[in-house]
Amino acid sequence: MAPLMNLVRLRGFPILQQLHLEERMLRTSSSNWCIINDGTTSPTVVMGLSGKVPELVEAKSVLRDHIPVIRRFTGGGTVIVDQGTIFVTLICNKDDVSDVQPFPRPIMSWSGQLYDQVFKGLADFHLRENDYVFGDRKFGGNAQSITKHRWVHHTSFLWDYEVKNMSYLKLPAKAPKYRLTRDHTDFVCSMKEYLPRSEFVERTIKAIGAQFSVKSINLESTEIPSSSQFVHTTRLLTEQELLDACTIQT
Repeated sequence: MAPLMNLVRLRGFPILQQLHLEERMLRTSSSNWCIINDGTTSPTVVMGLSGKVPELVEAKSVLRDHIPVIRRFTGGGTVIVDQGTIFVTLICNKDDVSDVQPFPRPIMSWSGQLYDQVFKGLADFHLRENDYVFGDRKFGGNAQSITKHRWVHHTSFLWDYEVKNMSYLKLPAKAPKYRLTRDHTDFVCSMKEYLPRSEFVERTIKAIGAQFSVKSINLESTEIPSSSQFVHTTRLLTEQELLDACTIQT
């Protein structure tokens, strides 16, 4: 019998609240969860747990334009997200995917096989290093957190993006080899060139359903501790932290 996967579908849910929800689900729940959030409210920079603002973010620009910067609880790189981003999060008990070793590379490989089914017959999909790509252009960025018995693998998919928003990100010193020296606009592509937004969501749910028994659930009915009962690692960076980064960058 396939393990149960609770599916929560959201639309335009604020990214900070979503990351807080994921962290609580990972650390306080014993259930498997899939969260699909179709877009978020306003442009926001999201950094990995160990990311350094001066190296990854154009601090003066985000301060000038009042762009929030979040440090999330998972690893991975830095992204700018907005209404054109589709978020898919998988939170699993390691025993429910027992053929996957609970380490970054096996989980990444498993996810690549899952999304290979999603994009089958549509495009030249590959998992390259830690990215999802069509050909040699990235459209999905991944990050993970692994605990003793559970793990989370979440992805921000670029269904579409605003070119001007890419200017808030610096070219990282440690970039994937296949990126070469390409700037952001030459490195990424939009999923909208390949399939409708709603079709991607439905294909994703179908692919997950091939491995789990999927049960749709309303967010309000989830038995997860409230934000006030849990200390989150994910947080919004302060204005002072961004000002300090400006000092380093000048």
